[in-house]
Amino acid sequence: MATIKAAVIQAGSRVFDTLRTIDKVQNWCARAASAGAKLVVFPEAFLGGYPKGIDFGARVGSRSPEGRDEFRRYWDAAIEVPGKETGILGEIAAAHGSFLVIGAIEKTAGTLYCTALFFSAAGELLGKHRKLMPTAMERLVWGFGDGSTMPAFRTDFGTIGAAICWENYMPLFRSAMYAKGITLWCAPTVDDRETWQATMQHVALEGRCFVLGACQYLVRSDCPEDYHPIQGEAPETVLINGGSVIVSPLGKVLAGPLRGSEGMLVAELDLDEIARGKFDFDAVGHYSRPDVFTLSVDQRPKPAVMFLDV
Repeated sequence: MATIKAAVIQAGSRVFDTLRTIDKVQNWCARAASAGAKLVVFPEAFLGGYPKGIDFGARVGSRSPEGRDEFRRYWDAAIEVPGKETGILGEIAAAHGSFLVIGAIEKTAGTLYCTALFFSAAGELLGKHRKLMPTAMERLVWGFGDGSTMPAFRTDFGTIGAAICWENYMPLFRSAMYAKGITLWCAPTVDDRETWQATMQHVALEGRCFVLGACQYLVRSDCPEDYHPIQGEAPETVLINGGSVIVSPLGKVLAGPLRGSEGMLVAELDLDEIARGKFDFDAVGHYSRPDVFTLSVDQRPKPAVMFLDV
């Protein structure tokens, strides 16, 4: 029986304070390594933060000076990929011998992206996935990814990929990732609703893969004093309430859901369960009907400006 231990970290960023958040990454990775985890998954927007409850001073047709300065602070907390912070994350992964998947706010040119970063156990930055479709007001502060950053990484213990938050609701995105052979489906999120567990179980059953859902647990005290979320100003006010979970290829909940606190879920994954699950369902194999349905995926980068030499 081939097995691997995986850990999902449920914790909150230090909003607008990336260096202190990296300290949390180091501490949680050390705890995961002590538990024997070889794969560690952190939530969406862990580096840079998820600005839950603020509006950046935006109304239809207008933006306030105060909101622009909030965005400037958010920009300052974002990271370049690759950059100094990814170098530190690589060192953390290598120090603990862990494959690391972590959400980050990436900045490039004049745009921020909600990104998942992938590091090998040797500390190499293998690649990134930019969220294709920011949800609702996220579109105000994040750009859109394209098909060029939808990677799948083959490792000794399976093929790893990620769908960020509500990308897990996108059936065509899921089909594309299933076709890449994902067996370890990482789902960094900030969706703390009780209904999210059903989504994680559905993806596991549909893809016949292990699903590692990592959600933030964020309270008002994790944010600066001049951060004014709509949920309230009391330090103990919960902004994101967790709900992290680990699910098997047949939909069994192996760990979680964890709510109401920071914490870590660890599960031993029996990798033979993947083949057992594929026996009667393979969404892009024997249970597909390519004579009726086909999907075309454009993986070319889509830059706004291309310079062509004459």
